Amino acid sequence: MDETTIPFGEPELMRASAFRRYLQELACAPTGDPARSRWTSLSPSLMADLQRFEHRGEGADVLEVLAACLRHAQRVVVHCEAGGYVLPITLFPRERLFHCPADPGTYLLQRLALLRVLRLEPAVLRPPGDREEALVGHSSQYHPLDPLLWVLALHGARAELLPEIAEPALYRTAPGLDLRTMPMSPAHRQAIRHMRGQPVSVRDLAEMLSATREEASRLLNALYLQSGLIVSRSLPSSAGSWFATLRRW
Repeated sequence: MDETTIPFGEPELMRASAFRRYLQELACAPTGDPARSRWTSLSPSLMADLQRFEHRGEGADVLEVLAACLRHAQRVVVHCEAGGYVLPITLFPRERLFHCPADPGTYLLQRLALLRVLRLEPAVLRPPGDREEALVGHSSQYHPLDPLLWVLALHGARAELLPEIAEPALYRTAPGLDLRTMPMSPAHRQAIRHMRGQPVSVRDLAEMLSATREEASRLLNALYLQSGLIVSRSLPSSAGSWFATLRRW
């Protein structure tokens, strides 16, 4: 296994192999439940959403898990395997922040395609400015969430559309979407400008980008996670007429 050496001054992180053994012990305990060893003490609605992913042998997709936590606006700790260690990432969806005890540049941004979700728990930490000051971490360990979601969608392991925006559908960007601080190519910027007034399919977007369907799907995922995508679905009724439904998240 590729294991990153922890830089001097960084907090000691648990090895992924030890954490996996811990999860196995939880699952094998008399009252153990393999699903609850991964999704523990979460709200019933979020638990039900996350358990959709449990049938997969390779485990839950990081982007799907983060998207579910954002949809339910739940403050959670996502224990991710990153470079042979377990990195606890605390999400604050309403504040659009995340907390990371180690340098995100070393443990997240350089290993986006290798991240694996091992466990979720309700957050203990609080966001900056909370009345429970003892539960607020050091200010240097809080970071904007949107840039992380953007880069993870474009360069992480997931190459398909998230289930919530799956085809068949047309897509356009929401009014007021501000992506000026996000890293993107000129082709991405041009396509996003076009989508402000004209809905496109995945195929249309791929042609505009002169790229593959995978790159188009990644861009749509990134826009969705920025709450910047309007999805238009047209489904035939039994009478053959068409009904369009719009959904924005």
